[in-house]
Amino acid sequence: MDCNCGQELLKKLEPELKDYNSGKLIPILQKAQEIYGWLPPDILKYISDKTGEKLAKVVGVVTFYTQFRSKPVGKNLILLCQGTACHVNGSADIETAIRNELSVNEGEITADGLFTYNNVACLGCCSLSPVMMIGDKTYGKLTRDSAIKILNEIRGACEDKF
Repeated sequence: MDCNCGQELLKKLEPELKDYNSGKLIPILQKAQEIYGWLPPDILKYISDKTGEKLAKVVGVVTFYTQFRSKPVGKNLILLCQGTACHVNGSADIETAIRNELSVNEGEITADGLFTYNNVACLGCCSLSPVMMIGDKTYGKLTRDSAIKILNEIRGACEDKF
């Protein structure tokens, strides 16, 4: 199968596909997402072809587990907790602040490609509520102002790299 995913990137996935057994589908998908940033349809088809798993099963795993992304995301993925503790402590106000600051709705990529914003049910950091994660960093005890400050600091750091 011809995959429009780039041959160099496909080579990075080959070690995961070697000696495939059905228990390895999730790690293969995790590696593919690590490589591509998301799971495009052609890579799902490629994984299906290489593993012998039905495409419906591969797609089913991707759509079942929230860790997998079936559309591209910005450079910085924002996960805002909407669990009970965060909700009670003002996550709705922080959501409004983030959406207004970035001019995006949930799941959208900012015009500059730096951010994608998503709500999540729980980040497991209730003592830090309200809380968000950006990449692998957790930010707690948020206010509208502190959330905007964090976004602007990240934006500034990204601009400094260019």
